[in-house]
Amino acid sequence: MPKNLVIVESPAKAKTIQKYLGSDFEVKSSFGHIRDLPKKGMGIDLASFTPDYEVSADKKKLVAELKASVKKADMVWLASDEDREGEAIAWHLADELKLKPENRKRIVFHEITKNAILKAIDNPRDIDQNLVNAQQARRVLDRIVGFEMSPVLWKKVKTGLSAGRVQSVAVRLVVEREKEIREFTPKPSFKLEGIFLNDNKQEILAKLKKDFEKESDAENFLNLAKTTDFKVLNVETKPGTRTASAPFTTSTLQQEASSRLGYNVTSTMRLAQRLYEEGFITYMRTDSVNLSQEAINGAKAQIVSEYGENYSKPRNYTTKSSSAQEAHEAIRPTDFALKSIGDAQLNKLYQLIYRRTLASQMENAKIEKTVIEIGNAKLPQHFEAQGEVIIFDGFLKAYGIVKTEDEDDESNEKLLPKVSVGEALDYKKITATEKFTRPSARFTEAGLVKKLEELGIGRPSTYAPTIQTIQNREYVDKRELEPQKREIVKMTLGKSGVKKEVLEEKFGGDKNKFIPTDIGEVVNDFLTNNFAEILDYGFTAKVEESFDHIASGDQKWKEMMTDFYSKFHPRIEDVEENADRANGERSLGVDPKSGKNVYARIGRFGPMIQIGEQDDEEKPTFASLMSNQNISTITLEEALELFKLPFDLKEVDGQTVTIGVGRFGPYVKWGETYISIPKGEDPLSVDQNRAEEIINEKKVADAPIASYKGEPVTKGTGRFGPFIKYQSIFINVPKRYNFDNLSQNDINELIDAKLEKEANRYIQHWEAEKISIENARWGPIVKHGKNIHKIPKKKDDTKYEADELKDVSLDEVKKWITAQDPKAFVEKKKPAAKKPAAKKATTAKKAPAKKPAAKK
Repeated sequence: MPKNLVIVESPAKAKTIQKYLGSDFEVKSSFGHIRDLPKKGMGIDLASFTPDYEVSADKKKLVAELKASVKKADMVWLASDEDREGEAIAWHLADELKLKPENRKRIVFHEITKNAILKAIDNPRDIDQNLVNAQQARRVLDRIVGFEMSPVLWKKVKTGLSAGRVQSVAVRLVVEREKEIREFTPKPSFKLEGIFLNDNKQEILAKLKKDFEKESDAENFLNLAKTTDFKVLNVETKPGTRTASAPFTTSTLQQEASSRLGYNVTSTMRLAQRLYEEGFITYMRTDSVNLSQEAINGAKAQIVSEYGENYSKPRNYTTKSSSAQEAHEAIRPTDFALKSIGDAQLNKLYQLIYRRTLASQMENAKIEKTVIEIGNAKLPQHFEAQGEVIIFDGFLKAYGIVKTEDEDDESNEKLLPKVSVGEALDYKKITATEKFTRPSARFTEAGLVKKLEELGIGRPSTYAPTIQTIQNREYVDKRELEPQKREIVKMTLGKSGVKKEVLEEKFGGDKNKFIPTDIGEVVNDFLTNNFAEILDYGFTAKVEESFDHIASGDQKWKEMMTDFYSKFHPRIEDVEENADRANGERSLGVDPKSGKNVYARIGRFGPMIQIGEQDDEEKPTFASLMSNQNISTITLEEALELFKLPFDLKEVDGQTVTIGVGRFGPYVKWGETYISIPKGEDPLSVDQNRAEEIINEKKVADAPIASYKGEPVTKGTGRFGPFIKYQSIFINVPKRYNFDNLSQNDINELIDAKLEKEANRYIQHWEAEKISIENARWGPIVKHGKNIHKIPKKKDDTKYEADELKDVSLDEVKKWITAQDPKAFVEKKKPAAKKPAAKKATTAKKAPAKKPAAKK
């Protein structure tokens, strides 16, 4: 029997660590936190700020198993992660498992290698209460902010909303950037570029040093250049260097994985977690760029072996942030001899980390920069060509050249031909193109992480969940913005003279960037107007500093909470009592037909347009906004167009056809089937012919592709990806299958697996009653329609076994449902029949249309 029990956070980590420890050790996983604040209620005594932790329902069985293992062990080693969250997990385990100080040891390691694990075992410590308190302070403060601010939003804006200390600040950044873009006025100027030829007919691309504000000035310059003899006025060559970036922190890894690999923040952290747990990299939640001497030596050995001694330059980096924990390391490989790993997806991120760390220990790249000035004394401005030659590639050999998001796409750094001062050049062509200034770019996920880090808001462990939360709350999204069009002037000087043309350019389009939703903007405006301090960037950063002071033992966490709450709670009471309701209402003008006022605002079902007043004798009419519209920018004309929807067309195959807009965008409704109108297509432009085209496309898409036991099988793509449909069963098609060329064997395999899974799903099923007892992820449940209910314990306070549930009667199950939902079987009253309208009804909707979830 093992004398030592090691408890880690994840089963993957447990599996890796078990390999390194002998038979005297048993390694078990806590699967993260075993207890937390209760899901319902505040869970905090606001007089003393004492949290009321509880073991979550899904962890009770696990805790019982851990308690049983603890009884058999002489020593328990708490080996959760080395950050504050990990320290708190160790503390919760020690408390819940009733571990005595003499029977427990806390060990930490920042990599899962044999040496690191054995070294940790040799150097145990006790739980660091300061780190635990810093995590408790964050958890308690954020719970208080969320639980006290959210009900204010329910009362003043819309039910179901939420607020949070960091998430609300992140939303504020996105909203303020969007407002900045809306208010931006683009200014035109003319940029000139010339292509010049030397005697060897080699091209030199050069840009005029100064732009012209006026078209006439640019045109005059071209006319002057037409008769000018161009020559090389100056050639300047100077040496330069490029220096490698520091090894990765959590933030810089997320940014680089986004720009180089296209990964979002959540995917990056999920893959990094796996790399860490499987022993390939060091701990991936860190704000330190520090490397251990062991790592520096390992990198040097690999660089010398692979590239040669002249490429090696060992160095250590220091973190600018005062709050960074230098005892931690940057994210790096655990073994520099391991250049790649088998899993293709993991390998992409591993390669990025490997090359970045290696590059950080390599020589600078040496470059030679050449600047050529081209012109003539009679010209008011001269051209300049810039080129760059890499003399020694240094770290670029491992890492390559990366363009940042801020770098100019039109960078003209390139290899230039050899020229000498005074050498005559001939112009091939010179162009003057009208360019408009651009507003600041919208945030990408990586850009938002970078900004939060710059402001000192959040810490490595908070970036990914914060970004996920603001999307889940639907305060921001990444919908694609269609570009607008504008005319620009382009003038070209060739040998035949100046040619002027008017071109069309697209601008303002965006995709995969954060855009605030209407509700996100309304919530942000309400919070910034009423809780200015909480949403202040400086205040949020200061709170993070307080957590750091608690972690270092320089501040008591309950004193910090008392100080915070003494100012925060009175503000909550004041806003709840005195603040006006907020719905983002904006007056658009007057409807020319009815003479009534038209408003854009947030309604019960989201952003909408309202014609008329709430207290008018004749009730107002409403229409939903389309997904690409916004209450802050929609015009009166665009709003009135919405009242033409929904509209009917002629029947197709004996079934009615309606064009409308719903929750998931514009659609064609054919009979009972909803068919999405392609992205970017205006539903008002869909006529009979176009509707029939869309319906026919749907027919083709829904045509059987095969059969299974004599029944047709169709395929399609839904919200959750590609699927096949057999009878009434939808079966997702995993990526390992070629969806475009599914064989009969593939189809048989997919359907067989699904039917087997469905057969094991039901313990009992009363189809007519829409009631079932089913096997679920965390144990059996009762399902009534779409509602899920718990299975109560038996009279002796024990749980039902699956075999016992097979014998439970329908009447007994109905009692269980009624106990949890007294109205479950109450017959709903049928709505009274509507009286026929005295006059033709308006086509405007009385409530925003809700398109049902698209059926697969």
